[in-house]
Amino acid sequence: MNITIKAGEREVAATLQDSDAARDFMSLLPLTLVLEDYGDTEKISPLPGKLSAAGAPSVGKPFRGAIAYYAPWGNLCIFRKDFRPSGGLVILGSLDGDGLKALDVPGKLRVTIDVKR
Repeated sequence: MNITIKAGEREVAATLQDSDAARDFMSLLPLTLVLEDYGDTEKISPLPGKLSAAGAPSVGKPFRGAIAYYAPWGNLCIFRKDFRPSGGLVILGSLDGDGLKALDVPGKLRVTIDVKR
C-alpha cells in the first residue's frame, strides 16, 4: 500500500504494511496533520480516530523512517531515529528511500498524507 506525504513543495513516498492498522489508517486519507517534535526521536500528531491494533505485536521496534501508530495516545509517529522497543507501538510502514530528509526538520511541520495516485 503506497502513500505520499507532502510537506510544502516536497513530496515523500512511503509504503504501508498489509495490516489491520495500516488499512484503518488508509481509510482516513487524505489527511492533513501538524507533526510536532517528540523528544529528539520522532514527529507525532494525534489522529482523528483510533486504529485497529488487531493482530499487531504488543511491542513495536521503531527504526529511522518508520511510520507508526502509538495506540495508548492515538498518535501517528514518524521516527527520525532508531528507538527502543515500545509497548502499544504498531509499525504501519516506512518512508521510501531518503524521504526522511524532507521531514527531519525541527519544529512543527504541516503535512498532507494521501494514497499514492
